[in-house]
Amino acid sequence: MSDNLTIAGREFHSRLIVGTGKYRSFQEMARCHAASGAEMVTVAVRRVNLTDKSKESLLDYIDRTKFFILPNTAACYTSDDAIRTARLAREVGLSNWIKLEVIGDQKTLFPDNEGLLEATRVLVKEGFVVMPYTNDDVVNARKLVDAGAAAVMPLAAPIGSGLGIQNVTNLRILREIITTVPLIVDAGVGTASDAAIAMELGADGVLMNTAIAEAEDAEKMARAMKLAVESGRLAHESGRMQKRLYASASSPMAGAVGR
Repeated sequence: MSDNLTIAGREFHSRLIVGTGKYRSFQEMARCHAASGAEMVTVAVRRVNLTDKSKESLLDYIDRTKFFILPNTAACYTSDDAIRTARLAREVGLSNWIKLEVIGDQKTLFPDNEGLLEATRVLVKEGFVVMPYTNDDVVNARKLVDAGAAAVMPLAAPIGSGLGIQNVTNLRILREIITTVPLIVDAGVGTASDAAIAMELGADGVLMNTAIAEAEDAEKMARAMKLAVESGRLAHESGRMQKRLYASASSPMAGAVGR
Protein backbone atom coordinates (compact mmCIF):
# COMPACT_ATOMS: atom_id res chain seq x y z
CA MET A 1 0.00 0.00 0.00
CA SER A 2 1.13 3.54 -0.76
CA ASP A 3 2.31 5.61 2.19
CA ASN A 4 2.84 8.84 0.32
CA LEU A 5 2.36 12.30 1.79
CA THR A 6 -0.60 13.91 0.03
CA ILE A 7 -1.08 17.67 0.11
CA ALA A 8 -3.83 19.33 -1.92
CA GLY A 9 -4.11 16.21 -4.05
CA ARG A 10 -0.39 16.05 -4.87
CA GLU A 11 1.60 13.05 -3.68
CA PHE A 12 5.16 13.03 -2.38
CA HIS A 13 7.11 9.86 -1.65
CA SER A 14 9.21 11.61 1.00
CA ARG A 15 7.74 13.06 4.19
CA LEU A 16 10.78 15.28 4.69
CA ILE A 17 10.73 18.88 3.43
CA VAL A 18 14.03 20.78 3.44
CA GLY A 19 15.10 24.38 3.14
CA THR A 20 17.71 26.29 1.16
CA GLY A 21 19.24 28.75 3.63
CA LYS A 22 22.42 28.89 5.74
CA TYR A 23 24.46 26.44 3.65
CA ARG A 24 28.16 27.10 3.16
CA SER A 25 27.70 26.99 -0.59
CA PHE A 26 25.03 26.28 -3.19
CA GLN A 27 26.94 23.14 -4.11
CA GLU A 28 26.68 21.83 -0.55
CA MET A 29 22.99 22.66 -0.55
CA ALA A 30 22.44 20.62 -3.69
CA ARG A 31 24.32 17.62 -2.26
CA CYS A 32 22.26 17.78 0.94
CA HIS A 33 19.02 17.95 -0.97
CA ALA A 34 19.98 14.80 -2.83
CA ALA A 35 21.07 13.00 0.36
CA SER A 36 17.85 13.91 2.17
CA GLY A 37 15.63 12.13 -0.31
CA ALA A 38 13.24 15.08 -0.08
CA GLU A 39 11.05 15.99 -3.03
CA MET A 40 9.97 19.42 -1.80
CA VAL A 41 12.28 22.30 -0.97
CA THR A 42 11.24 25.62 0.48
CA VAL A 43 12.69 28.87 -0.84
CA ALA A 44 12.43 32.28 0.83
CA VAL A 45 11.05 34.57 -1.87
CA ARG A 46 12.69 37.66 -0.40
CA ARG A 47 16.13 36.06 -0.24
CA VAL A 48 16.42 34.75 -3.77
CA ASN A 49 17.40 36.51 -6.99
CA LEU A 50 14.28 36.38 -9.14
CA THR A 51 14.96 39.05 -11.73
CA ASP A 52 18.64 39.46 -12.65
CA LYS A 53 19.43 36.39 -14.76
CA SER A 54 23.08 37.46 -15.08
CA LYS A 55 23.72 36.76 -11.39
CA GLU A 56 24.00 33.42 -9.63
CA SER A 57 20.88 32.22 -7.85
CA LEU A 58 20.19 29.28 -5.56
CA LEU A 59 17.44 28.36 -8.03
CA ASP A 60 20.24 27.42 -10.45
CA TYR A 61 21.13 24.59 -8.07
CA ILE A 62 17.64 23.13 -7.72
CA ASP A 63 16.64 20.60 -10.37
CA ARG A 64 12.97 21.35 -10.83
CA THR A 65 12.43 18.00 -12.53
CA LYS A 66 13.32 16.37 -9.20
CA PHE A 67 12.26 18.92 -6.59
CA PHE A 68 8.99 20.75 -6.09
CA ILE A 69 9.63 24.32 -5.00
CA LEU A 70 7.61 25.65 -2.08
CA PRO A 71 8.09 29.43 -1.85
CA ASN A 72 7.84 30.94 1.61
CA THR A 73 7.11 34.38 2.98
CA ALA A 74 9.96 34.48 5.50
CA ALA A 75 10.70 37.91 7.01
CA CYS A 76 7.16 39.16 6.49
CA TYR A 77 5.75 40.87 9.59
CA THR A 78 2.28 41.84 8.33
CA SER A 79 -0.42 39.97 6.47
CA ASP A 80 -0.29 42.53 3.63
CA ASP A 81 3.45 41.98 3.24
CA ALA A 82 3.03 38.21 3.18
CA ILE A 83 0.21 38.43 0.63
CA ARG A 84 2.32 40.62 -1.67
CA THR A 85 5.26 38.22 -1.37
CA ALA A 86 3.08 35.23 -2.22
CA ARG A 87 1.71 37.02 -5.26
CA LEU A 88 5.25 37.85 -6.39
CA ALA A 89 6.26 34.20 -6.12
CA ARG A 90 3.39 33.21 -8.37
CA GLU A 91 3.97 36.03 -10.84
CA VAL A 92 7.61 35.04 -11.42
CA GLY A 93 6.63 31.41 -11.96
CA LEU A 94 7.81 29.81 -8.74
CA SER A 95 4.51 28.27 -7.63
CA ASN A 96 0.95 28.95 -6.54
CA TRP A 97 1.84 26.97 -3.40
CA ILE A 98 3.06 29.03 -0.48
CA LYS A 99 4.53 28.32 2.92
CA LEU A 100 2.90 31.23 4.68
CA GLU A 101 4.81 32.99 7.44
CA VAL A 102 3.54 36.10 9.19
CA ILE A 103 5.98 36.79 12.00
CA GLY A 104 4.75 38.55 15.12
CA ASP A 105 7.94 38.95 17.14
CA GLN A 106 11.43 39.68 15.85
CA LYS A 107 13.32 38.01 18.69
CA THR A 108 11.42 34.71 18.90
CA LEU A 109 10.08 34.67 15.32
CA PHE A 110 6.80 33.35 16.70
CA PRO A 111 3.87 33.67 14.31
CA ASP A 112 1.25 36.42 14.43
CA ASN A 113 -1.94 34.35 14.70
CA GLU A 114 -4.29 37.11 13.63
CA GLY A 115 -2.20 38.15 10.64
CA LEU A 116 -1.59 34.55 9.62
CA LEU A 117 -5.31 33.78 9.59
CA GLU A 118 -6.12 36.92 7.62
CA ALA A 119 -3.48 36.18 4.98
CA THR A 120 -4.60 32.56 4.71
CA ARG A 121 -8.17 33.61 3.96
CA VAL A 122 -7.09 36.07 1.28
CA LEU A 123 -4.64 33.75 -0.46
CA VAL A 124 -6.97 30.74 -0.45
CA LYS A 125 -9.61 32.88 -2.17
CA GLU A 126 -6.99 33.81 -4.78
CA GLY A 127 -6.29 30.16 -5.58
CA PHE A 128 -3.13 29.57 -3.59
CA VAL A 129 -2.33 26.30 -1.87
CA VAL A 130 -1.55 27.69 1.57
CA MET A 131 0.62 25.90 4.12
CA PRO A 132 0.79 28.19 7.18
CA TYR A 133 3.63 28.11 9.68
CA THR A 134 1.90 28.47 13.02
CA ASN A 135 2.38 27.95 16.73
CA ASP A 136 0.91 24.98 18.56
CA ASP A 137 -2.40 26.71 19.31
CA VAL A 138 -5.19 24.19 18.66
CA VAL A 139 -7.87 26.87 18.35
CA ASN A 140 -5.95 28.83 15.73
CA ALA A 141 -5.05 25.62 13.87
CA ARG A 142 -8.76 24.84 13.53
CA LYS A 143 -9.41 28.34 12.23
CA LEU A 144 -6.63 27.91 9.63
CA VAL A 145 -8.17 24.66 8.43
CA ASP A 146 -11.61 26.30 8.25
CA ALA A 147 -10.03 29.11 6.22
CA GLY A 148 -8.85 26.58 3.65
CA ALA A 149 -5.26 25.83 4.63
CA ALA A 150 -3.91 22.78 2.77
CA ALA A 151 -1.77 21.79 5.77
CA VAL A 152 -1.04 23.02 9.27
CA MET A 153 2.63 23.47 10.19
CA PRO A 154 3.15 23.97 13.95
CA LEU A 155 6.55 24.74 15.43
CA ALA A 156 8.27 22.30 17.77
CA ALA A 157 10.56 25.04 19.15
CA PRO A 158 11.67 28.49 17.95
CA ILE A 159 12.95 28.67 14.36
CA GLY A 160 16.61 27.72 14.08
CA SER A 161 16.96 26.94 17.79
CA GLY A 162 17.72 23.22 17.44
CA LEU A 163 16.04 22.65 20.80
CA GLY A 164 14.06 19.67 19.57
CA ILE A 165 10.46 18.82 20.39
CA GLN A 166 9.54 21.07 23.29
CA ASN A 167 5.76 20.70 23.09
CA VAL A 168 5.00 16.98 22.95
CA THR A 169 1.61 17.29 24.62
CA ASN A 170 0.41 20.08 22.34
CA LEU A 171 1.55 18.23 19.24
CA ARG A 172 -0.28 15.11 20.41
CA ILE A 173 -3.45 17.15 20.91
CA LEU A 174 -3.05 18.79 17.51
CA ARG A 175 -2.67 15.35 15.96
CA GLU A 176 -5.97 14.27 17.47
CA ILE A 177 -7.78 17.44 16.40
CA ILE A 178 -6.34 18.06 12.92
CA THR A 179 -7.50 15.13 10.80
CA THR A 180 -8.59 16.59 7.45
CA VAL A 181 -5.27 18.08 6.33
CA PRO A 182 -1.62 17.06 6.91
CA LEU A 183 0.11 18.10 10.11
CA ILE A 184 3.74 18.97 9.41
CA VAL A 185 6.16 19.83 12.21
CA ASP A 186 8.07 22.94 11.21
CA ALA A 187 10.93 24.57 13.16
CA GLY A 188 13.03 23.54 16.13
CA VAL A 189 14.41 20.18 15.03
CA GLY A 190 18.10 19.85 15.88
CA THR A 191 19.08 16.26 15.18
CA ALA A 192 17.74 13.00 13.82
CA SER A 193 16.11 11.83 17.06
CA ASP A 194 13.98 15.00 17.07
CA ALA A 195 12.66 14.20 13.61
CA ALA A 196 11.94 10.62 14.63
CA ILE A 197 10.01 11.79 17.71
CA ALA A 198 7.93 14.17 15.62
CA MET A 199 6.98 11.34 13.29
CA GLU A 200 6.33 8.93 16.18
CA LEU A 201 3.86 11.48 17.57
CA GLY A 202 1.92 11.10 14.34
CA ALA A 203 3.09 14.07 12.29
CA ASP A 204 2.56 13.59 8.58
CA GLY A 205 5.89 15.19 7.79
CA VAL A 206 8.75 17.35 9.05
CA LEU A 207 10.19 20.54 7.57
CA MET A 208 13.71 21.58 8.52
CA ASN A 209 16.63 23.67 7.38
CA THR A 210 19.09 24.77 10.07
CA ALA A 211 19.53 21.29 11.58
CA ILE A 212 21.02 20.12 8.29
CA ALA A 213 22.72 23.28 7.07
CA GLU A 214 24.57 24.01 10.33
CA ALA A 215 25.69 20.44 11.04
CA GLU A 216 29.45 19.92 10.86
CA ASP A 217 28.85 17.39 8.08
CA ALA A 218 25.64 18.65 6.52
CA GLU A 219 25.43 15.91 3.92
CA LYS A 220 25.60 13.16 6.54
CA MET A 221 22.98 14.93 8.62
CA ALA A 222 20.70 15.17 5.60
CA ARG A 223 20.90 11.41 5.19
CA ALA A 224 20.35 10.93 8.93
CA MET A 225 17.20 13.04 8.74
CA LYS A 226 15.92 10.99 5.82
CA LEU A 227 16.31 7.78 7.81
CA ALA A 228 14.88 9.33 10.99
CA VAL A 229 11.71 10.47 9.27
CA GLU A 230 11.27 7.06 7.67
CA SER A 231 11.90 5.15 10.91
CA GLY A 232 9.66 7.45 12.94
CA ARG A 233 6.85 6.94 10.47
CA LEU A 234 7.26 3.16 10.61
CA ALA A 235 7.31 3.23 14.42
CA HIS A 236 4.11 5.29 14.52
CA GLU A 237 2.35 2.94 12.13
CA SER A 238 3.55 -0.21 13.92
CA GLY A 239 2.00 0.72 17.27
CA ARG A 240 4.54 0.70 20.08
CA MET A 241 4.34 -1.67 23.04
CA GLN A 242 2.62 -0.49 26.21
CA LYS A 243 4.81 0.99 28.93
CA ARG A 244 4.94 -1.03 32.15
CA LEU A 245 5.96 -0.13 35.66
CA TYR A 246 7.71 -3.46 36.28
CA ALA A 247 9.92 -5.81 34.29
CA SER A 248 8.49 -8.35 31.88
CA ALA A 249 10.82 -11.16 30.83
CA SER A 250 11.68 -11.30 27.15
CA SER A 251 11.62 -15.10 27.37
CA PRO A 252 8.61 -16.03 29.52
CA MET A 253 9.05 -19.10 31.71
CA ALA A 254 5.55 -20.40 30.99
CA GLY A 255 5.88 -23.40 28.70
CA ALA A 256 9.67 -23.44 28.96
CA VAL A 257 11.36 -26.78 28.32
CA GLY A 258 14.04 -28.29 30.59
CA ARG A 259 13.63 -26.00 33.60
